Formats: sequence, structure tokens, C-alpha cells
Amino acid sequence: MVLMIYAGIALALIGLVGIIFCVREAARLKQLAQEDPEAVRARLHGLVAVNMGAVGIAFMGLALLVVGLIL
Repeated sequence: MVLMIYAGIALALIGLVGIIFCVREAARLKQLAQEDPEAVRARLHGLVAVNMGAVGIAFMGLALLVVGLIL
């Protein structure tokens, strides 16, 4: 049970770092939007996939944490 709690915390933190990375990268790309909008749009499409993965990992971590706490 304790291992599930620690694993859940670790996964949730990894997901949170990924989400923070996505927000910072999107803010940086927003500043570059005036120079080359098509390149920014292409990079944002890739960033959406990273964001979805980070949210999924954070969700799995929180779910694992809750299960570990219940058991």
C-alpha cells in the first residue's frame, strides 16, 4: 500500500511538471507567433500531444494515490 502511495505521488508530480512545461512552452510560442505563425501552429500541435500525455500521467498518479490511501 505504501508503495502505491509513493508511486502515485511520483506519477502525479511527473505529470504536473509536464503540464507546467506545456504552459511555459505555449507562452513562449505565443510571443513568437508574429514571426512565423505556421511554424508556431505546427509546434502547438505537437505540444497538445505532450499536454494530453502529461494530464494522463497526472490522472493515473492521482488515481493510484487514492487507491493506495483507500487500501
